[in-house]
Amino acid sequence: MIDWSDVLANRRGGLARRGLRRMGIAGSAALALSACAPKDATSPSPAASDVHREAQLEAPAAAAKPRFRFVEAAAEVGLTRVILCGRPGKDHLLDSQGTGCAFFDYDGDGRLDVYLPNAWKLEGNRVVEKGKNALYRGRPDGSFEDVTDSAGVGGESLWCAGVTAADIDDDGRTDLYITGFGGTLLYHNLGGGKFRNEAAALGLEIHSWTTGAAFFDGDGDGDLDLYVAGYIECSLEDVLRAERTLDWKGVDKVAMGPFGLPGARDYYFASESGRKFTDATEKAGFQDRALAFGFGVWAGDTDGDGDDDVFVANDSDANYLYRNEGGGVFKETGLWSGCAFSASGLSQASMGIASGDVTGDGLLDLLVTNFSEDYSTLYRAVGGGLFEDVTAASGVKEPTYMPMSWGTAFADLDNDGDLDIVIANGHIYPQVDAHPEQREVYRQRCLLLENQEGHFIDETPAAGPGFESTGAYRGLAIGDYDDDGDLDILRTSLDAPPSLLRNESSGGSWITLALRGRWGSVGATASVTAGGKTQRREVTAGDSFLSSHDPRLHFGLGAAEVIDRIEVRWADGTKTVREKVAPRQILKLEPGS
Repeated sequence: MIDWSDVLANRRGGLARRGLRRMGIAGSAALALSACAPKDATSPSPAASDVHREAQLEAPAAAAKPRFRFVEAAAEVGLTRVILCGRPGKDHLLDSQGTGCAFFDYDGDGRLDVYLPNAWKLEGNRVVEKGKNALYRGRPDGSFEDVTDSAGVGGESLWCAGVTAADIDDDGRTDLYITGFGGTLLYHNLGGGKFRNEAAALGLEIHSWTTGAAFFDGDGDGDLDLYVAGYIECSLEDVLRAERTLDWKGVDKVAMGPFGLPGARDYYFASESGRKFTDATEKAGFQDRALAFGFGVWAGDTDGDGDDDVFVANDSDANYLYRNEGGGVFKETGLWSGCAFSASGLSQASMGIASGDVTGDGLLDLLVTNFSEDYSTLYRAVGGGLFEDVTAASGVKEPTYMPMSWGTAFADLDNDGDLDIVIANGHIYPQVDAHPEQREVYRQRCLLLENQEGHFIDETPAAGPGFESTGAYRGLAIGDYDDDGDLDILRTSLDAPPSLLRNESSGGSWITLALRGRWGSVGATASVTAGGKTQRREVTAGDSFLSSHDPRLHFGLGAAEVIDRIEVRWADGTKTVREKVAPRQILKLEPGS
């Protein structure tokens, strides 16, 4: 476990500084500030050609032999649906938001399936094509079959954006909640490869612009409640007649916002055993008083008290952290918890979220991705629901400063026993490519940062051909789609087919836990002890940027050939323990097993 006491000594007193906040500025200047996230006095000034930084300052030397190798496999395995997203010029923020993606198992055959929301294609002020969502069924040979039409999950001609996978009624089958612009969908899994949209019948239909969502047990009654983030209040007419009017850093006119546009409210729905949901936003304390521009949503236990809290990544506004007070009541604590602002006390333009224990101390840390020319922020948990911004000290600041970052995950990509970072990048303004003095580009490379004892090294240049590709990437989900013991990466990009990076890295031993508890095991945690190290993972439903990861829990084990102990704490507080377990297997565990 890394000792951060010296590294963080000069950060004390930061909570007081977080009370500072950007003041509103009228006119186009305020809109420009909203697009360009703030940076502190020590922020680097990368060279014009280096949107992706390959150098690290004061970082440990990387291994001489590349440990990572990822190759593009989407077309090869049959993932071909083009994801539409508005107009080529991205005249409105809706044009540039993009979509998420999901790894999940809808038919219970043990293999991962893929779901991809889709949006619309626009030309000027006309809708020319409404994209169809895609459900791909995983085959035994690692390829995928398009079963969208037979399953009935094409998107109902809505402008779809996010996807959250969870078993909302505890029938053993995974359902899908789809967010988007102008409507939401709840695809209830009926079995036999069939789904039915029951959003209206269950009370989960929202007609505003919604983005991230997470299922979790908010009131401790055992079933899964739902938090949904809202972005901007606007109509289709507003989108269609939008013109690029913002002067941004010398670039020709770009889309305005989000400052200057009205924020959309967030929602919290309390479940009645999955048969009905009630809007309990106000009652539970989720008022969204700032009407912040919400994007990523994650629910997990940030303070170790056994119940799930909620983190919301807000674009250009302070992030929210809602602490679970018990009894279905939450209190917003982002400011005093240390994760509302950066170390400089400034709000950032936040997009996506990753959660995990990156330092090995048993506490869940958070990574929040942000706008270009502002680093993605690593918040280290220090206990009791408090966090420290350790972005600079951990090596995350330098490589994440120039890219515009969205979907993300903590994942052990080389099976060495710690969590690495992967980030999807891509700009929102195509116009940056035409500006001769701009340091940024529209299509960007994604990032892979290797964890070396709590310090992160940029291994992107040595991560194989899959990380050489560029795009306007947005959604990102992690999962072992071919069941070979290493984690693969699913990405979405604007106006392009999906990307699937197959992991061919040389790594260590591993174990994957397929938990078969009630309500899809959401809220269960697992600890694996091997090789003198204990690792912790938690089952969540909603993460990254508008995406859902493989719900199975993957642990890299390094050189360990025996797992000393596996302990699963189920959502109801009961435990399952296994000792002296062989690695390199997908182990199915149930309560009481």
